[in-house]
Amino acid sequence: MTDWQANLVTDNRGIAELLRDTKTIAVLGMKPESHSGQAAFYVPEHMASAGFDIIPVPVYYPEVTEILGKPVFRSLAAIGRPIDMVNVFRRPQDIPPHVDDIIAAKPKSVWFQLGIRNDEAARRLAEAGIQVVQDRCLMVEHGRLGR
Repeated sequence: MTDWQANLVTDNRGIAELLRDTKTIAVLGMKPESHSGQAAFYVPEHMASAGFDIIPVPVYYPEVTEILGKPVFRSLAAIGRPIDMVNVFRRPQDIPPHVDDIIAAKPKSVWFQLGIRNDEAARRLAEAGIQVVQDRCLMVEHGRLGR
């Protein structure tokens, strides 16, 4: 195993540690309240109710300025404060254009939601020293392994 591969988090212990070290979550691809039935809204809503600081980063919805009562940002780099995790709600083929923005934001971890896997993006992020979880639901794993 090379050094960057150690940043690919796949086991329960690693996920539990990652969750324990996370307080601030930027949600890339977050949906507004008008899409409350979709995971890209209700997963971050659940995490907010569990005490996490959620930073909405929607990709669409230019008219939306707040989600969950928090101001939205149009890029991760624009947030301008430390981010523990970037929770990604983007199709696998839509992730590569966001990788440089994610790396510039310097989060501790990136979490690709259930059904989302992009090994090349994961490798680039891991090589940049960022822990990566792929193809798992943050809400489910938090309920199973969190705090």
